[in-house]
Amino acid sequence: MEKGMLTYRCYGRHGQGKQERTDGREAVASYLLIEEAVCPICKSRDHVEVESRLYWCTHCRIPLYEKNCPLCHAPAEEFVRDCRIVFPEEKRLLELLMEAKPGTYDHSSVWNGGGIYYADGLRLPLEITKLSEEQIRRAAQKIPEAFRNIDTREFERMRERFVRANCRRFCELETEAVDYIRTSVERYGISKCYVSFSGGKDSTVVAELVRRALGMELMHGFADTTLELPQTLEYIRRYRRSHPDIYFIDAKSRGEQFEALCEILGPPSRVMRWCCTVFKTSALNRRLEMCFPEGEILSFQGIRRAESYGRRKYDRTSHKNKIGRQITASPIIDWQDFDVWLYIATTGIDFNQAYRLGYARVGCWCCPNNSTWSEILAQIYMPQQHRSFKRLLLDFAVKTNKKDPEEYVRTGQWKARLGGYGLAHAKQSVVSYTPCVNEADAYRYELTRPVTASFFELWKPFGWIHRELGSRHLGEVYVLDRDKMPVLRLQAREGDMAVKIVVEALDRMGTKSRDKARRYVEAQITKYQMCIGCHACEELCPHGALHCDTEGYRINDEKCFRCRKCINYFSGGCYIRKILSIPRQQRSKHEQENR
Repeated sequence: MEKGMLTYRCYGRHGQGKQERTDGREAVASYLLIEEAVCPICKSRDHVEVESRLYWCTHCRIPLYEKNCPLCHAPAEEFVRDCRIVFPEEKRLLELLMEAKPGTYDHSSVWNGGGIYYADGLRLPLEITKLSEEQIRRAAQKIPEAFRNIDTREFERMRERFVRANCRRFCELETEAVDYIRTSVERYGISKCYVSFSGGKDSTVVAELVRRALGMELMHGFADTTLELPQTLEYIRRYRRSHPDIYFIDAKSRGEQFEALCEILGPPSRVMRWCCTVFKTSALNRRLEMCFPEGEILSFQGIRRAESYGRRKYDRTSHKNKIGRQITASPIIDWQDFDVWLYIATTGIDFNQAYRLGYARVGCWCCPNNSTWSEILAQIYMPQQHRSFKRLLLDFAVKTNKKDPEEYVRTGQWKARLGGYGLAHAKQSVVSYTPCVNEADAYRYELTRPVTASFFELWKPFGWIHRELGSRHLGEVYVLDRDKMPVLRLQAREGDMAVKIVVEALDRMGTKSRDKARRYVEAQITKYQMCIGCHACEELCPHGALHCDTEGYRINDEKCFRCRKCINYFSGGCYIRKILSIPRQQRSKHEQENR
């Protein structure tokens, strides 16, 4: 069923509904029109697609949610699926890039839909991907002068028309989101709630909705990735000054440098965004452990399904999170960009000024998911950082023997890279063992780093460490279960480069398979060899028992429930192993080069 600009279609196999084919024969309908994002027949949204359509009023020169303009009552034309406001500062930049006279679009209503610019409903002759380095450089040089005198009067009049024409949509959005927030808080308790605040438009809107719904301020969590836009950091400071009653959970990585980790792991790519785990999620998780030491945590977040293909099937309230104890509540999950900007324009709340410059998203300035337009903006507004990152990418391309490093960087091939091919740390993922002839389920492993105290901590998920039971002469250490029965026997001394692991009882390892038991063991050995203190394991622990950093790997016996989530979650047991795993087609070449 069509609901305003949104149409929900479920493509599940419902076994019902017929429609006529052009050749006159019957055919089963390919989809079912439904009213909400959850199919009433499937009882899920696994097969649901949301399609949107906006309309354009030629007379009022604004995008609409409705087919007939509420202001002039004229029928509107079909426009784009979604769009965002183009502010006067971005208009001026467009003029410079198009080599148009400054002020050309001051009196035009300019919007961006799907990466295409429209002035008064007509497409602008600007192709972002075809802009030359020289065009960008010339525009950057002229910006200081061009920004001095910007006429915003017509923009403000357009904004007012936009708000009045779409007021019904605003009321629907706010009412529904506020009800959802109140229901969520009633269920989980206000003492266990916080707002995940990134400084972007979506989290800004969610923070305002939470405040309006509850009539009070919740604590906010901000993770400084160290790769934030300058405008984001300035907005956070401004927001804190204007909201002095909010307690901020400030999270920042404890010393890991982005450039240094790029040397070890390579630059992050779309499928290997290790930077999020190391610089954002892990840092925030450590702070949350201090603020919420026990139980579940409810996090209000600005996640929207329209943001990406990967988020299309996200649940509105989800227990599946990187942070083990966290429940995610997403009040605006079905909102479009249009809706977010309508809410900001209607309420008049402050927002990140990077959007006025033209940024469609304000995450990390060098994120591999950034668009070509975002990269151009970084080149213009952050020239020094942009040049530094480009050198980093070129160095990586040379180190990993790319045929044409300049082409590799220029065309964005680095964004699609997989695995750790060409990186020295990828060698640590190799785990070799020799079965013991005289003992069943006993294996001898050659390590790539000497045994330290952290090595013994890694076996606590299987039970409790008992050093007194084994032979001190042989360096034996036993791992016992709750009934004091042996699970594992470790034979290792600190400083050794080889260890012996004996599986004493398969059933106490939680399996009947020898292969699976050995994989459990090798997952921990891999983790020991590859650990760089990325903190990914910490996030997975639902009980806050695990801590890992550059000083070592530690598990709190009193908090650990032996659920083994820290072992089973990542491929090979280790997040670093997961992102450095070499694809099958590259593996033989990698092995030959590292013999």
